[in-house]
Amino acid sequence: MKLNLLSKILLVSVTYFMVSCSADNSTSATAEASSQKVTEYTYSATELQTMDLINGYRVSVGLNPLAKINHISYKSEEHVNYMITNNVVNHNDFVARSENIMKVLGAKTVSENIAYNYNSPQAALKAWLESPGHKVNIEGDFTNFGISIRENPANGRKYYTNIFVKI
Repeated sequence: MKLNLLSKILLVSVTYFMVSCSADNSTSATAEASSQKVTEYTYSATELQTMDLINGYRVSVGLNPLAKINHISYKSEEHVNYMITNNVVNHNDFVARSENIMKVLGAKTVSENIAYNYNSPQAALKAWLESPGHKVNIEGDFTNFGISIRENPANGRKYYTNIFVKI
């Protein structure tokens, strides 16, 4: 009986997604535009400081510093804006971000750290290093990274997205 119920739920779910996610020309145009490499990104002083802190930490533990790539920071910014707009802190659509970075930049590995409501780059880095999963990303076998830090105008809280890649 459980199997029969699960089969019906799966059928309804697949049907819903097939009907609700049909593509149109604007979606195709958006997909094409998002597959282009973004070469321009304006870094804030806070973003540059956070990248310097991450690289300083990596070098202090015998790892290579990471080179920034504007396209990765742009993808990070898209996610920060999504989190602010939706008032959430999560990794939603990470698969789409990582697939884009792999396609556009030829990355082999992609990983992501996010943070919320840290007032300084030092505080965000400290929190990431105290979290085993985030620390693994910071200490990972990566070659490049990007970052976006934005403040929610409604409440003044900062959102961080930091993406690491190996090319």
